Amino acid sequence: GALLVNERIDREELCGALSPCSLSFEIVVENPLELYSGTVEIQDINDNDPVFPSSQARLEISESVAAGARFPLESAQDPDVGINSLQTYQLSANPNFALDVQTRVDGSKYAELVLEKELDREEQRELNLVLTALDGGSPPRSAHVQIHIDVVDANDNAPVFNQSTYKASVRENTPSGTLVARISAYDLDDGPNGDIVYSFSSHTPAKVRELFALDSATGDLRVKGQLDYEETKLYEIYLQAKDKGAVPGVAHCKVLVEVVDVNDNAPEVTVTSVYSPVPEDAAPGTVVALLSVTDLDSHDNGLVNYVNDNAPKSSQDSYDVYVLENNMPGIPVLNVSATDPDLGRNAHLSYTLLQGDPAFGHLFSINRENGTLYLLTSLDHEDQVEFSMVVQVQDGGFPPLATNVSVSVFVTDLNDNAPTVLYPHPNTTSSYADVVAPGTPAGHMVTKVVAVDADAGYNAWISYTLLQATDPSLFSVGLHNGEIFTARQLREDDAPEHTLVILLKDHGEPVLSTSATVSISVAEVVKEVLTDLTDVAPANDPRRHVTFYLILAVILVSAAFFITMLSVGIFKCYKWRQSKELYSSSRSTTYRTPGPFHHIDAVRGGFTPPSFYHQVYLTTDSRQSDLLCKKPFTSSPLGSRQGTIRNGEPGLYHQIVGTASRLPTPAE
Repeated sequence: GALLVNERIDREELCGALSPCSLSFEIVVENPLELYSGTVEIQDINDNDPVFPSSQARLEISESVAAGARFPLESAQDPDVGINSLQTYQLSANPNFALDVQTRVDGSKYAELVLEKELDREEQRELNLVLTALDGGSPPRSAHVQIHIDVVDANDNAPVFNQSTYKASVRENTPSGTLVARISAYDLDDGPNGDIVYSFSSHTPAKVRELFALDSATGDLRVKGQLDYEETKLYEIYLQAKDKGAVPGVAHCKVLVEVVDVNDNAPEVTVTSVYSPVPEDAAPGTVVALLSVTDLDSHDNGLVNYVNDNAPKSSQDSYDVYVLENNMPGIPVLNVSATDPDLGRNAHLSYTLLQGDPAFGHLFSINRENGTLYLLTSLDHEDQVEFSMVVQVQDGGFPPLATNVSVSVFVTDLNDNAPTVLYPHPNTTSSYADVVAPGTPAGHMVTKVVAVDADAGYNAWISYTLLQATDPSLFSVGLHNGEIFTARQLREDDAPEHTLVILLKDHGEPVLSTSATVSISVAEVVKEVLTDLTDVAPANDPRRHVTFYLILAVILVSAAFFITMLSVGIFKCYKWRQSKELYSSSRSTTYRTPGPFHHIDAVRGGFTPPSFYHQVYLTTDSRQSDLLCKKPFTSSPLGSRQGTIRNGEPGLYHQIVGTASRLPTPAE
């Protein structure tokens, strides 16, 4: 019965960081038959040195950092456990920094530099420290890392996290890329000094970096590797936010990620002993085999039961049900059937209606025992045509197994809506009538009856017939479109007013109908009809005056434009004729200086008053220039000072003086 070591034992290879490290075995003793369990604990020895990730570490610390600021340092790793694992850190003597050793939730150690005396860049630009990691062995093993600190000027404001500790939970076996937590920090600086970059703290274990990824821009912490609840139940992740200044400000936070167990491990059955063959005269109750079942999951996921291994199975995956609208409430519309090959409670089925839409609970109900689906209220095809739901069939096992069945209920249409007249409106109180001119030929469309039917398909087809008319021979109506045409040419002796009653029927069973009354006026001139329409229009409509003023404004603008263009044309024609006369006279007449005023003949002739005299000066090239008209000698009774050549009357005399040596001065 001696238990011997068969080969060299390496505790770190067998159990890693798990402590205590134990190996289990079972021993069967026969006659009498007994089963014993045993455990061998593998104890650790101090055979591993602490190891830093790198031999050097570099820090940039602003001289404006106040005393008490903390700076995490890279942690050393020691695969030993217990007292032989990493126990403490030591820092070389210096006047500015002290070392603070912290303990994580899992018992591991990490160190932080604590600034005790503020730095002065002008006094000392850099510092070199040595960090030593020691385990608890006897004698202790150690590791060293050189810490180089650059003292530089930094931003006035460092990033600040909105909370120092974040908590999140994530299910094991969560796919890569799943969002775990979103950290957020802010920086009061502007520009690059306010831009924040997120990263893992320097003492974050390599295992954490393999399992989680951090977005440097958004602060999103996502799953990167495969999480396993059975390996680690809680992760303590240290993150930092650093701005992009010349001397970046840094803030730190902690994220606690709880791994939630899922049922990802199947039970394992172990046959401890088998008795074969079995004697034919073995008594009832004789032990044939010993079975043990284990499950690595925890809580309910690790509880093992023997029996329910078949889910309910429906005769079909989906059902389509057609129900006439206006049904009686409480009628059954479907029976969902399913079977389960298990026995007893594991084969007992229950039916549940999954409420995708909360309103369905007031419309449908299902019997939990037999799967009969009932309608609780009357349905309306015009309100909703289709209802989609899911029926869940579940057995009574532990844990229970279930199957989902899709059910679609279609509401078929009944002819329960009569046609509705949209035009002419049946409830209108105005005396508006459609107008047709005398002498209109046959086949002219006068108006149209517009109607709709809320039903669907054949039940919504509408036919139009002329039920009653003042003169049945004068008008006809389209059977399918409701258009009213003249059946013959209008004559002088036809009545001036006509009333038509149109019958509208659908094609449902039974047929539903309604009627529309159309008034038609025979008007001699359109003005009379417009007068009638004006009388019918509401008196309190403010838009009527706006329309009138808009039309009036358009007319006035158009008239002004036409008059302006006509005046410009006349003026251009007059100038052209005058310049032509001046050009022809210039060849026979010599220009001279102004002489005596010769306007007596014009005054005696009665063509113009003595005060309406103009003196005009022209250059030698006057035939190509406009005339400069001076003011009258005496103002008019209205005080007008205008006097142009265009306003001159026949017989008006103008003295024209040509100057060959100079142009007229502004005064002239």
